[in-house]
Amino acid sequence: MQTNVLEYLEQTLPRVPNKTAFADDHMQLTFAQLSGNAKAIGTQLHADGIYGEPVVVFMEKSPAAINAFFGVIYAGCYYVPLDVEMPAFRIEMILEQLKPRALICDAVTQPQLAQYGFQGKAYLFDDCIQTEPDEAALAMIRRKQLDIDPIYIVFTSGSTGVPKGILACHRSVIDYIENLSETLGFHEGTVFGNQTPLYFDACLKELFPTLKFGGTTWLVPKSCFSFPIKLVEYLNEHKINTICWVVSALTMISATGTFKTVKPETLETIAFGSEVFPVKQFRMWREVLPNASFTNLYGPTEATGMSCYYHVNRAFEDTDAIPIGRPFRNTGIILLDENNQEAPYGEPGEICIRGTCLTMGYYGQPDKTAEVFTQNPLQTRYPELIYRTGDIAHYNEDGDLVFVSRKDYQIKHMGHRIELGEIEINCGLYEGVESVGCIYDKVKGKIVLFYTGQVEKAELAAYLKERLPRYMQPNKIRQLEEMPHTPNGKLDRKALTAMYNA
Repeated sequence: MQTNVLEYLEQTLPRVPNKTAFADDHMQLTFAQLSGNAKAIGTQLHADGIYGEPVVVFMEKSPAAINAFFGVIYAGCYYVPLDVEMPAFRIEMILEQLKPRALICDAVTQPQLAQYGFQGKAYLFDDCIQTEPDEAALAMIRRKQLDIDPIYIVFTSGSTGVPKGILACHRSVIDYIENLSETLGFHEGTVFGNQTPLYFDACLKELFPTLKFGGTTWLVPKSCFSFPIKLVEYLNEHKINTICWVVSALTMISATGTFKTVKPETLETIAFGSEVFPVKQFRMWREVLPNASFTNLYGPTEATGMSCYYHVNRAFEDTDAIPIGRPFRNTGIILLDENNQEAPYGEPGEICIRGTCLTMGYYGQPDKTAEVFTQNPLQTRYPELIYRTGDIAHYNEDGDLVFVSRKDYQIKHMGHRIELGEIEINCGLYEGVESVGCIYDKVKGKIVLFYTGQVEKAELAAYLKERLPRYMQPNKIRQLEEMPHTPNGKLDRKALTAMYNA
């Protein structure tokens, strides 16, 4: 039985020692280099008495940063990824919460440490990997480790503005990688194109399957995502055949007419998630890549990545929502109504998740953890935790889950309960609209719609009057040059609200 994520690397290494594991435009690391460097880092941390505690990895996005993650795990610790792209105040708050004794940095981030008030010991990555691995010490660390020991903390934005650190263990990550790999059919020939920052759990889709199968991951430069043609050319140049991206990264390509100039020639597997994929945009991708597999993924960070999947195998109407499908093996989904009872089949309810996939909760915040990691109200005979996602869904006639909305995005307007997502979907259907975002001003009782694209506001308003009932009509429409997104690619509704209030 596998109990440690590093077993993926150790089992793959003898088979493909000289194959490139992780690469970008500046560095390529083979599996042999990855293993040697990770063991050196683990040895260095162990020699300094760092064990069973958080170790911050504050580096530029690179194969070296990924390598540092595995080195921290070899030391019997858990890594906390930070990045120079993160706002300074966020880095400061995270360091204040953790008060870490150890931090791994690079030549770019080392000079910045003083401004964040870091008081622990800083290890330069290039120095650490010169350490001679102590195999006996590493073996001793491994013997003490259990599969319930933590391996990382990733921080999400808290509702109060204070970041929440979500702690995951070996067992939940192994469970996720095994199920994801089976669902998407990864193999030794898989070449991933990574899109997300390394300080989000989304990158798990590439990191650990690369170790498990001996595949290769290319870290796609952030600059490419501002130039769709350049992005597709990058995929072709590196023969990338598998991408697991947020929807906005995909629609940025299809909505701007990129396929008229260049098409992805090597893509075979496309997984998407985090947002609803507008069917109009999805259809463009399907027409360009008729032989590729497309899979919709759903899941919260608190349940270690993704929890549900749907292989898109049929056509959809423009106003349909592509289902999020069914839970991974060994994952349980319960839909609870407002009375904590199971929602009748076909009726909406809050998605609640149970199983090995659940993370350990929020680091140092037991009260916050207890709010959403709760006893299963349907199980009264013994303790069983569920995670309450705050997402609303229902089952369709095929038995697949269909995402409806966030609880936060359901509004009461003019006496009617409205899903902001329904307004967004209808707006996105209009020819020339590229992206859409909708917010609600509770104080003034106004629905505010933002969009990008070469369409006049009056023209769009007239179209929506024909499609939507009066109580769903946006009270204000604003055209933007660019839709704001969070660092992991989701629509940034907080930024839209700030624009509206400015």
